[in-house]
Amino acid sequence: MSAIATTADPMSILRRRSSVKWRAYPDDILPMFVAEMDFPLAPAIKAALLEAVELGDTGYVDGDDPAVRQAFRDFASTKWGWTPDPADMRLTTDVSVVIAESLRALIQPGDGVIITPPAYPPFFDLIPEGGGVVVEVPLLDDGAAYSLDLEGIDRAMAAGAKGVLLCNPHNPVGLVHDRAALAELSRIVDRHGGFVVSDEIHAPITHHGVEFTPYLTVSDEARSHGIAAESGSKAFNLAGLKAALFVTESDRMRDVVRGLPAEVTYRTGQFGLIATREGFARSRDWLDAMITAVEANFDHLRAELDAHLPEVVLRQASASYLAWLDMSALGWGDDPAATARKRARVALANGPSFGREGSGFARMNVACAPETITEAVRRLAATARGVTGAA
Repeated sequence: MSAIATTADPMSILRRRSSVKWRAYPDDILPMFVAEMDFPLAPAIKAALLEAVELGDTGYVDGDDPAVRQAFRDFASTKWGWTPDPADMRLTTDVSVVIAESLRALIQPGDGVIITPPAYPPFFDLIPEGGGVVVEVPLLDDGAAYSLDLEGIDRAMAAGAKGVLLCNPHNPVGLVHDRAALAELSRIVDRHGGFVVSDEIHAPITHHGVEFTPYLTVSDEARSHGIAAESGSKAFNLAGLKAALFVTESDRMRDVVRGLPAEVTYRTGQFGLIATREGFARSRDWLDAMITAVEANFDHLRAELDAHLPEVVLRQASASYLAWLDMSALGWGDDPAATARKRARVALANGPSFGREGSGFARMNVACAPETITEAVRRLAATARGVTGAA
């Protein structure tokens, strides 16, 4: 494993970055809110980008770039046993564009599209952007584990919803949907003549020993009515470089994607294509080491919370580097991230932005140094003691 993947850059370097994670708040606030990693880039990606700069390779993208599509196919084959045809993929800017443009093509204005909150906050905006209306069918939650409410989805589609915007794996809870649940979802959607757009941006960060199931692999029905949104941006820390893939496996959905305007592809970033290719093709060892580091950070976070802030419950994640924290017992209200930011000087993602089901929760990014997690928990614990004492 590459040691470079398991060691975060020091704060002296991180605070020289100009991305939103490092510009949104003053330097006395620990930024652990947005999904950007503190690790250095994978060496193959860094080398390819440096070479592109040296060459002045900063022009328009090759909209038919076969290398990126082939790299994703080979990655999916190795990781998940899935071999989508590169000819059935199309390049675009990012996963949000895959979602919005797919919906724009699949629905009529005012059609209902199901999401399963707590869900990635832009989902609430991408559906209206695509012309639809959000229909909420919250995840089932027994206090220990989350799951899809398949009966609720069935009822919502029977009531008129046209499709499902699936988060697979699910952000923010780190749920990796199992094959049986996805297969049943595909049968429900097929029975109602609907569609699924599956956001699989966190799939490459599925934890060791956990099986990720691409939606398009679960059944003929899924292949017929599904579009998958794939990207290396979360796995390889490339969000600002702008590249993603529509992936289809049926004539119906292939025609939908091919019918989109040419600019849907040509707005993709040249550096995004270069970095995505190098990530999927030549950075798998780096990714494996990064996941190992993240798993260790989850363990470290749990130990820190148990020792210093046992009122906060860390919900078990099976994918991603995003920790979903139940902070309701602290008495910090519906949006505990607001108190964390103002009083503890720790910036977390606001739970209610993920839907009503996020009330009392916050999301923490643990793709960082263990020392950052330690400092964050100690600050939160000191604030909790202060709030308790003041009460």
